[in-house]
Amino acid sequence: MSMSLAPHPAAGATPLPGARPGRDPERAIKRGPRRLSAEVVAATQRDRLFDGLVHEVAAKGYDNARVTDICRAAGVTRPAFYALFAGKEDAFLATYRHGTTVLLRLMDDAYAAAGPDWTDAARATLRTLLEVLASVPAFARMALVEIDAAGPAAGDERDLLLAEFHRFFHPPRPRSPLTEQDDELLVTAVVGGIHTTVRQRVAQGRTAELPQLLPALTYAMTAPFLGPAAGGRAARTAGADATPGVTAPCAADPARPPRRGA
Repeated sequence: MSMSLAPHPAAGATPLPGARPGRDPERAIKRGPRRLSAEVVAATQRDRLFDGLVHEVAAKGYDNARVTDICRAAGVTRPAFYALFAGKEDAFLATYRHGTTVLLRLMDDAYAAAGPDWTDAARATLRTLLEVLASVPAFARMALVEIDAAGPAAGDERDLLLAEFHRFFHPPRPRSPLTEQDDELLVTAVVGGIHTTVRQRVAQGRTAELPQLLPALTYAMTAPFLGPAAGGRAARTAGADATPGVTAPCAADPARPPRRGA
């Protein structure tokens, strides 16, 4: 039997997992005159399972989201699920890795587009993080809250992601007055504080409020390195910024090479 797919989203766009329903009609596999390769069918099923898993885990919690539920939400059979993943934990980790890759690409793009001034780049990066998570609350809950229930491997993945955020503190970011070793420890503390603050809002069901954190988090990110006066100016600029923000949770292809200096 031959199968064909409905049109995909715009070329080069990679939606964040959870931005669409798993049963998205645009990704329906239909009968047709052209036979799709097994690889294309599997990739489409994986993509739909990412969305189905995010929605089920966000709604029911990691422990209560069953493979059967995830498959139903994605419109994918259990045999197809197990052809792609070893089980629920494996599927969760794959979804998390894919989603955080998309998120980091968006942040990379914002950082690069802000220009040479590190304060502007820091603010733009934070704004992207907050607005993208607010635009896909199911992913925010899955990735920030339910990850705590997904086991030690998920915790390791979260630690790797937090280490990736250090790339946004590379030069031209000014050094703090601390030693080189303590300066790096300070970056770890700042990243951890931002993560904890964002996670708390998501856990409280206040994901839509995340963009409101921009002034405070801009200050937290910049003041330790620029000083309180410059950090305050950066925070006030963030609070007064009324330009349109991120409107779609999409990024360039995650397979492209990383930006220079990452």
